[in-house]
Amino acid sequence: MNDRAGRRRARRLAIGTAVVLALAGMNGPWLYRFGTEKYHQYTINKPEYKAANGKWEIIDFPEEYRQNTIHAALLRTGKVLLVAGSGNNQDNFDAKKFDTRIWDPVKGTIKKVPTPADLFCTGHTQLANGNLLIAGGTKRYEKLQGDVTKAGGLMIVHNENPDEPITLPAGTRFTGKENGKTFVSKDPVLVPRAKKVFDKATGTFLRNDPGLGRIYVEAQKRGQKYETGTQDNYKVHGLNGADAKNTYGIAQKLALDKKDFQGIRDAFEFDPVAEKYIKVDPMKEARWYPTLTTLSDGKILSVSGLDDIGQLVPGKNEVFDPKTKKWTYTGKVRQFPTYPALFLMQNGKIFYSGSNAGYGPDDVGREPGVWDVDTNRFAKLPGLSDPKLLETSGTVLLPPAQDEKYMVIGGGGVGESKESSEKTRIVDLKDADPSFEDGPSLEKGTRYPNASILPDDNVLISGGSEDYRGRGDSNIFQAHLYDTAKNELKRVADPLVGRNYHSGSILLPDGRLMFFGSDSLYGDKANTKPGEFEQRIEIYTPPYLYGDGDRPSLSGGPQTIERGGRGTFTSSSAAKVKKVRLIRPSAATHVTDVDQRSIALDFKASGDKLTVTVPENRNLVQAGWYMLFVTDDKGTPSKAQWVKVP
Repeated sequence: MNDRAGRRRARRLAIGTAVVLALAGMNGPWLYRFGTEKYHQYTINKPEYKAANGKWEIIDFPEEYRQNTIHAALLRTGKVLLVAGSGNNQDNFDAKKFDTRIWDPVKGTIKKVPTPADLFCTGHTQLANGNLLIAGGTKRYEKLQGDVTKAGGLMIVHNENPDEPITLPAGTRFTGKENGKTFVSKDPVLVPRAKKVFDKATGTFLRNDPGLGRIYVEAQKRGQKYETGTQDNYKVHGLNGADAKNTYGIAQKLALDKKDFQGIRDAFEFDPVAEKYIKVDPMKEARWYPTLTTLSDGKILSVSGLDDIGQLVPGKNEVFDPKTKKWTYTGKVRQFPTYPALFLMQNGKIFYSGSNAGYGPDDVGREPGVWDVDTNRFAKLPGLSDPKLLETSGTVLLPPAQDEKYMVIGGGGVGESKESSEKTRIVDLKDADPSFEDGPSLEKGTRYPNASILPDDNVLISGGSEDYRGRGDSNIFQAHLYDTAKNELKRVADPLVGRNYHSGSILLPDGRLMFFGSDSLYGDKANTKPGEFEQRIEIYTPPYLYGDGDRPSLSGGPQTIERGGRGTFTSSSAAKVKKVRLIRPSAATHVTDVDQRSIALDFKASGDKLTVTVPENRNLVQAGWYMLFVTDDKGTPSKAQWVKVP
């Protein structure tokens, strides 16, 4: 080899060595695009990489235990409830194959649980007694245009009798006075009596405002010729005398258009000890995609959803009383899109971030604000960037909850829009004149971002897709840690699995995070190959569990602490504890989790004893079971102790 060739070879080796050294020094999430898979695996498993970026691993259940998990909740036993219902699978729905699993992340065991109804797209929240309240689900799958064989739609039944309500059975026939076409109801309907209206000044009777009932009707026969084009009044068959005179139907266009999902009224409590569903009083309204939120008095507010005729529930909200197991209407009307992100504030009002799952008019109930449920007053909040891109966004109450700061993450346009936002927006509700301000931006526009609070006050933001339901193979394989103190995002290890629609995340008692679900429309960039539901569970171990030294211990102490009360625990690391957090267990679906909150506790250390004090505000510390974590001077959290606040 001549000298010139030798110098060229030496130069190539030097450049190659420099590139490898540069890659090794980079923050690992970008390594894969430059290096080989083998080198990538070597790098992400190095202790120093994991200590800076954390690590992801896949938990692939045995085939007989796999399911299309749509909902997940951490139970007070430390196990995770995984609910699929029919799992967005029409064949499962038709066969009444409804699935639930319980997974023990410590022992690794999985158990099948009998599921009493199709809890696909239900609502859920944690109750004070440690049970999980579950309400709503699926009565009918959507039918796309072309698959609909009978014209149908919404019929509004009017009752002008001020003295008596009227009930129409399933199978009631309605014939149009102008079009002469007959339609048949699918379910019974109770139509309330008319309301007498009087002049307030004179007391003079003015009129009867008819009672209204909503029912889904279909044409008696198949075919396009049975469609209607305009509004018509409809005679109700089977009525006589005054009932026939006082009762009639009004419907707009009844057509072969796409028919949306329909909801159910069923409600259950899931008992984590008995590991079974317990039926409770059904809701007043059928709901598919509802949000359940705890109110100041401990009752549960149920809002929005598609009803049993596939229409958005018209602002008729209701509450569940855990003592009586009964539902009652709030008496006030306020409408939101489906799965609205609703959080109990420290003053007892409800914060609506604007985040939602999609169904509903694009001009009703979309603006964020503060809602007083008792008076029904709604104060809008200004300053939100990308206000038209809130559908499929995520919202998280930033830790600690006392600060009452919320972050709205990403989002997209209404419906199947390709638009998505890379924005994070933060609002401080303790401010005298609160207004949204932009936080740090993500690298990509992100729909369906998962956001989970951690015991060290960081928030992990992960996954999502740039397009609707991962369309165009647009899943985002990125994760970031948001530092609440510095208002900064840091890119960390990339997840191994894409997560978009029908996904969620849960903080586990050992400080790790669990991710589930994802339901891409397509499986390729060209949108020609149907997508498959993601059944794998993924675990993210944050950087704080790869630090030097042992994690702080926590043991003993009372299982119950009153608000304003104290509890003393044993910790060999008591002198090094910097934070104590009471974290409410998650109940997540459709990247919506209004349960998660991390509450800062005052504490005092003495020797190996740590005495903590629970705040007095019942709106801040809702009744129920919590995970108690302590975090040391290195940011490393203990494993959680379960504590009940009555």
